[in-house]
Amino acid sequence: MNPLISIIMGSTSDLPVMEKAAKVLDEMGVFFEMNALSAHRTPHEVECFAREAESRGVRVIIAGAGMAAALPGVIAANTTLPVIGVPIKGMLDGLDALLSIVQMPPGIPVATVGVNGAQNAGLLALEMLALGDEALAQRLKAYKEGLKEKIVKANAELAEVKYNCKVN
Repeated sequence: MNPLISIIMGSTSDLPVMEKAAKVLDEMGVFFEMNALSAHRTPHEVECFAREAESRGVRVIIAGAGMAAALPGVIAANTTLPVIGVPIKGMLDGLDALLSIVQMPPGIPVATVGVNGAQNAGLLALEMLALGDEALAQRLKAYKEGLKEKIVKANAELAEVKYNCKVN
């Protein structure tokens, strides 16, 4: 099977964050690939990957990077596919990576999620694909309904917690 989504990280040290995207894609039954490519250490490979991704069937790219966080922007500069940047917490609590990703020049858009927000990146990529896939759209609706049910359950459990001055 060809991957519909590509997850790219600057190095395997980013895997603990980026695997959250992989888990949600796997849960939704969407084929993906996962690779480590560095904008600074393997620039030629990043450029080739970005230019060839669409011809391999990839429809959305999720790129995670920390510190200077050039990876999402370099990928976006070399493809017309949507790129979702995941700033990874490193120095400065990830603010450096966040600012590097969101401050792209005109013409090179990169959608960006919160610091270490790979799960949301996966969900955003799925929402993009779901625009043309009704079955996936239904799975996403069920997923979000499940989120609601978790909060309803949490409130029921909180109702059982007793304190002297708690009124609900």
